[in-house]
Amino acid sequence: MNKMTAYGNFLLFFVMSLSVISCKGISWLGLTVNGSSVGWNQTHHCKLLDGLVSDQHQLCKRNLELMHSIVHAAKLTKSACQSSFSDMRWNCSTIESAPHFTPDLAKGTREAAFVFSLAAAVVSHAIARACASGELPSCSCAPAPSEQAAPDFRWGGCGDNVRYGLQMGSAFSDAPMRNRRSGPQAFRLMQLHNNAVGRQALMDALEMKCKCHGVSGSCSVKTCWKGLQDIKSISADLKSKYLSATKVIPRQIGTRRQLVPREMEVRPVGETELVYLVSSPDYCSQNAKQGSFGTTDRQCNKTATGSESCGLMCCGRGYNAYTEVLVERCQCKYHWCCYVSCKTCHRTVERYVCK
Repeated sequence: MNKMTAYGNFLLFFVMSLSVISCKGISWLGLTVNGSSVGWNQTHHCKLLDGLVSDQHQLCKRNLELMHSIVHAAKLTKSACQSSFSDMRWNCSTIESAPHFTPDLAKGTREAAFVFSLAAAVVSHAIARACASGELPSCSCAPAPSEQAAPDFRWGGCGDNVRYGLQMGSAFSDAPMRNRRSGPQAFRLMQLHNNAVGRQALMDALEMKCKCHGVSGSCSVKTCWKGLQDIKSISADLKSKYLSATKVIPRQIGTRRQLVPREMEVRPVGETELVYLVSSPDYCSQNAKQGSFGTTDRQCNKTATGSESCGLMCCGRGYNAYTEVLVERCQCKYHWCCYVSCKTCHRTVERYVCK
């Protein structure tokens, strides 16, 4: 990247930083900025992030031991979002501005729907796993499943405590959206729904895991438990829901304000579908008011046909090619005993970036 490109990106970031908006629903993702260096053993630590609402502050004070898991969840949410969308025009880069956000995440967009649902799933996932690993004094392994074990296995091991994870995770992630000061009612309804979709994706990711016992690995006896899939799988599930998300509008139905599909108001919103209120831009060009960085200088794949292809990523503007020399370890050999020796190889690869 040349100096002019670097300066241009810096200038865009500066301009966009003037347009950041507080979004209390996911402000806790900003805990990655200063939460990692905190011991979380004193109640005044809960004031480190101004974006937390009163109920989140109270939960923090009563459950300080949870905060390490919540800080870990904030890190996982950011990395999972950016990994899942690395091949898309919108690549979740603006999540790094937490606890303040540009309009792509601060308004009721499809992208905000994804991040809210992912954050809700990940915080419950982190707490459930922390219970099973013995990190939390307030919980432990999940109880044995109620269904009868089959003849070829027995229930045992230490399952992820999803029940406790959902209980504490929902209390934390839903708290801002239950506060009227957190935005218009339609926005709050939208994100409460998307939080629930995220937690449903978490429950769907619960699967049976087993360990074999027996002579010489015969697996004559299996011990099984219920464990969660990794965050990558849950994020992939939510991304597919993002791609098929439903645009909704608020409607007064009886005594309650509810969200209904914009195009098909006769049917209710499905419990497993993400919803959004505001259409997103195409993210092709820089636009601070829309929270778009554009795709100039983004790498693309010349031979691909999907979203990472140069045709789609570059929005028809074309691309530039350049070569890069990679220095790698190669022809490695193991020597008895006990070290590995390798040669250094140089490999030239061709890269493509959008104009």
